[in-house]
Amino acid sequence: MNATGTQDTHSVIVVGAGPTGLLLAGDLATAGVPVTLLDKRPREISNLSRAFVLHARTLEELDARDLADRLESVGRPLENLQLFGRLDLGLDGLRSRFRHVLVIPQYEVEKALLERAERAGVTFRYGTEVTRLTQDADGVTVTVTSSGEDTGKGTGKESGEDRGEGSGGAPATERLHASYVVGADGLHSTVRKAVGLPFPGRAVIRSVVLADVRLAEEPEALLTVNATGKAFAFLAPFGDGYHRVIGWNRDRVVADHAPLDLDEVKQITRLALGRDFGMHDPRWMSRFHSDERQAPAYRVGRVLLAGDAAHVHSPAGGQGMNTGLQDAANLGWKLAQVVHGRADDALLDSYQTERHPIGRAVLRSSGGIVRLAMAHRPWSRALRAAVSGVVDSVAPVRRRATGQVTGLGYRYPAPRGAHRFTGLRVPDIALADGGRLYASLRGGRFVLITPGAPETAAHPYDEGRKDRLAVEHWASDRRTAVLVRPDGYVAWASDGADPAAIEAALERHVG
Repeated sequence: MNATGTQDTHSVIVVGAGPTGLLLAGDLATAGVPVTLLDKRPREISNLSRAFVLHARTLEELDARDLADRLESVGRPLENLQLFGRLDLGLDGLRSRFRHVLVIPQYEVEKALLERAERAGVTFRYGTEVTRLTQDADGVTVTVTSSGEDTGKGTGKESGEDRGEGSGGAPATERLHASYVVGADGLHSTVRKAVGLPFPGRAVIRSVVLADVRLAEEPEALLTVNATGKAFAFLAPFGDGYHRVIGWNRDRVVADHAPLDLDEVKQITRLALGRDFGMHDPRWMSRFHSDERQAPAYRVGRVLLAGDAAHVHSPAGGQGMNTGLQDAANLGWKLAQVVHGRADDALLDSYQTERHPIGRAVLRSSGGIVRLAMAHRPWSRALRAAVSGVVDSVAPVRRRATGQVTGLGYRYPAPRGAHRFTGLRVPDIALADGGRLYASLRGGRFVLITPGAPETAAHPYDEGRKDRLAVEHWASDRRTAVLVRPDGYVAWASDGADPAAIEAALERHVG
C-alpha cells in the first residue's frame, strides 16, 4: 500500500528498463496503454553494457519507430560480419534497407528508446525493486520496495509524493496492480522466479574478461575479432576514444570475482589478435561467465517474459540485445490489442508460439559459433575449417546462416490453410504514393496493402480504425492484398482483393 492506503492500478507494468523494457513500454504507451516501467537501479544509462551491434531486422523494427535514422547517424555501418577466423558473412546482398551491421554501443540505443518512451508518456519508477508477485483472474499485484526515485510521467523529474517513504528516505513498501506484467529484468529475473519458472541451462564459457581501454594503435577494422585454439578477443569502438575489449584465455579460467589487471587483458589480446594495440588507461575492467538458458514458457497467466529474462546465450554473433528488442516488438502490439479489448486474451499465446522457437534457435546458433571459436583439438579445428568452407561456398547455407544472425531469415508459423505469405517478414517495399512500408507502420499501426492507385480505392477499410490502420497500395501491378502487422510480419494475405474478405480479415486482426 502507498501512503494513502490505496492500491495503484496500471494496465501494464514492465519490470526492467534495459533496451527490451524501454522498447516495449514505448510501444504500449504509443498505443494508448497506461504503462509503468519499474527498475531497481537509479535513473542512469550505463556505458558498461556488453552489446555493440544492431542487426538488420532490429534496425527495421527501429525504423518502424522512427529511430533507425538517428541511430545510423551515431553508429558506424559494417558490411561484413566476421564471426571467427576466416568466416565472414557479407551483408551487402541483404533484402533490406539496412544491408549492414550497425556498430553502436548499447547505451546509445537505450538513450534513444528512453527519450521515445518519455515522449509517449510512460510512467517511470526508478529505485523500485519487485519483492513479490501474485495474480488472479482480474490482474497482477506487484509488491515493491521503493527508494522514492520516481521520474513521473515522461518528465524526467523526481516525485516522491504518496509513495510511502519513511523519515530520512527509508525504503517504502507498496502494492501496485496491473492487468498484465512483463518481466524484462534480465538473467536474474525476479519476475521469472516469482511465477515459479525454471531457467534450465548451463555456463557455456567462464572467465570472460571485459575492459574499456584507450588504444595507442587504431585497429584496421571497425570490429576486430579472432579466435585461436587458446584464446579469442573482440575489439569494438565506443566512439569516445575508448574501445571495449572482450577476451578469453583457455589457460586462465578463474572465478568471476578474481582480480583482473590490464596486463592480463593485454596478454589475452596478444594471444588472439597477435598484438595488444598499445592498450592503456583502462576506465573499467571485469570478468563474467556466459550462460545458455531458456525459460520453458514465456507466459504464465497474466505474466510474460522478454529479453534476457526469457533467454540468455553467448555474445557470439551479437544477437542478445537484438533478440530482446524483437521480443518486445512482437509482444507490444499484442498486449495493446488485448488491453483495449480488440482481441481475445488468447492472442498472447502466439507470443510463446512465435518467439520461443526463435529464442531456442539463437541459443543454438550463438552456442555453435562460440564452440567453434573455442576449438583447440585437431578434430574440432578441422570441423571449424569445414564449417567455414561450407558457409563460404554453398549459397543456401550462407543465406541461412546470414538470415539467422541478422534476424531476417525467421518467419512465424501460420494457421493451417493460410496464404503462403502469412507469417513472413515483409521488407521495406515502396508504396504507390511514393512512401515506404516501414514509415507507414509508425505509430504501431497495421498496414493494409491492396492493388490499385490511392485515388481508385473503393472501400473505406480504415473507417473506425484510423488510429491503428493505414491503407496503402502497391507501387507495382501486384494483385495480392496483404495485411501487415505492426511488427512487420504478414497477418493475412489473399491473392484477390475481395472487399468482404478484406473486411473480415480486418475485423479478425485489427478489431
